[in-house]
Amino acid sequence: MSWKYILFDLDGTVTDSHEGIINCIKYALGEMGYNIPCDEELNRYIGPPLYKGFQDIAGMEYEEALKAAAIYRSKYSITGIFENKPYDGIEEVLKTLKEHGKVVMLATSKPEEYAIRILEHFNLSMYFDGITGGSIDGRHNDKDIIIEESILRLGLSSSDKPDIIMVGDRKYDIIGAKACGIASAGVYYGFARKGELETAGADYIINTVSEITGLLL
Repeated sequence: MSWKYILFDLDGTVTDSHEGIINCIKYALGEMGYNIPCDEELNRYIGPPLYKGFQDIAGMEYEEALKAAAIYRSKYSITGIFENKPYDGIEEVLKTLKEHGKVVMLATSKPEEYAIRILEHFNLSMYFDGITGGSIDGRHNDKDIIIEESILRLGLSSSDKPDIIMVGDRKYDIIGAKACGIASAGVYYGFARKGELETAGADYIINTVSEITGLLL
């Protein structure tokens, strides 16, 4: 199977953002008076919309979670955003996909303005035909919303969905793709726990960056 339109998640798929995200999660939890959990528990914050992570993992109420997210972003927007690096080989993958005529779109729950800054900082924006991200206030960050917005921005319709695939490292990418009626590929070099992507129903599994082109071409 070959797809013309490829949607990529950002954190854990294009870039390894672990350091910056975890540092800012610790900061926000501390400022909110919560204990800092173990590293395995902290890793669960990478993937879902930020406020949902504070709700589901830390047990915060909605308004409290929004406040924690704002504290997180006050640090992330200054320092955490660039405590980050592209995965080895990902630029070559993106370059190869474009050379083969693929339409490549970023589809991330991270606020769009942050995603743009990150891709520009690492000189990766040239490989993307568009960037769709979430909103700062967290109201439009669910992955199915992000995917549908990406499809809209590409000028596609429901009839084009068989030609679209979502590539991401967490169950949220897979669940969002299924909700939108498109194929999904889950990557295990990112932040997913063992078995997470299969349980979510990923159509394909990728274990290393170098395997991406083998599947998508």
